[in-house]
Amino acid sequence: MKDIIANLSKTFDNRIRVGIMSVLIRDGWVDFTTLRDALRATDGNLSSHLSALEKESMIKMKKQFVKNRPRTSYKITRNGLRKFTLHLEAFEKLIKN
Repeated sequence: MKDIIANLSKTFDNRIRVGIMSVLIRDGWVDFTTLRDALRATDGNLSSHLSALEKESMIKMKKQFVKNRPRTSYKITRNGLRKFTLHLEAFEKLIKN
């Protein structure tokens, strides 16, 4: 049993974080507003989860100006993709056993 849950990561123990990672895998670079609306999260809640994922090197952030307005976008990193994939595979093994 310990081998099955060894790759479950506490980093992804929240539905918002799982949602962030899933959207970024699917869509590549995604801006803050799109993530917020897709996940039905508040600005503060989403921001804290994005910061935590960025701190763990799971995602990266890009700030730019579009039509003179600031836009912050996020993308999953290779490390994030690898760790999230291991996390999902651990869930699959747990369910199958």
